Amino acid sequence: MKRFYQSIVLLFLVLMITACSGESGAKTKNALDRVEDSGEIRIGFEGTYQPFNYLEDNNEYAGFDVDIANELAKRMGVKTKFVATKWDSLIGGLKADKFDVIIAQMTVTEERKKSVDFTDPYVVTGSVLITKEDTTGISELEDIKGKKVGVGGGTTFEEVARSVDGADVNLYKSINDYIQDLINGRLDVIINDQLLMSYNIKEEKLPLKIVSDIMNKDEIAMAVKKGNEDLVTKLNQELSEMKEDGTYDDIYKKWFDSEPLVK
Repeated sequence: MKRFYQSIVLLFLVLMITACSGESGAKTKNALDRVEDSGEIRIGFEGTYQPFNYLEDNNEYAGFDVDIANELAKRMGVKTKFVATKWDSLIGGLKADKFDVIIAQMTVTEERKKSVDFTDPYVVTGSVLITKEDTTGISELEDIKGKKVGVGGGTTFEEVARSVDGADVNLYKSINDYIQDLINGRLDVIINDQLLMSYNIKEEKLPLKIVSDIMNKDEIAMAVKKGNEDLVTKLNQELSEMKEDGTYDDIYKKWFDSEPLVK
């Protein structure tokens, strides 16, 4: 009788272990599954970074990133849902599943690779020095020593500025704020993206000028939460086809009137 009860207990334990392993082994829905099941892909970006992603007067998002995202979504057979988020909260929001992918002019860095997985680059650009029109004596990175430099906090532009000993680096949350401080003389120079600043100086008729060559080449890619290789592969596939059929070039020229560096 004792052996009978021992057998019953053993059988019960086996069944419990099997049930638990079955639950833990169940396939967790990944980001691509969620996108396809819901019929929408959630895009994280700042929404204030013209001409890449910004809100128009009609309360609709526009920009290069927006056009890229919409084209990718169309090819995937889903709709886009844009989620505006502060720059320093983008990666945290991705990890918390507030969106499926970041398409926000995020430069690929080794540090960021520890937190997210990147797609193939969809933009290649670089940082430049920008001053007021009447400023002289600044044309190379070394020239910012002893100067008041404005950059976005947590960006690769901050890394570039801090590489120069003696530079007075001032951090900002909004590019509009440090552009305005440069115009008003509170800064000597700012560091930002060549494409962005070329566009803004021309379109907004800003009293500024780009005074350096590209100082470092940045590869810009889409970021996906780690563990979602299927979504990375899908985005890369659609991006590659956009480049092959000329759609990518059309979008790029629409915003920058030049040939893209990325192929």
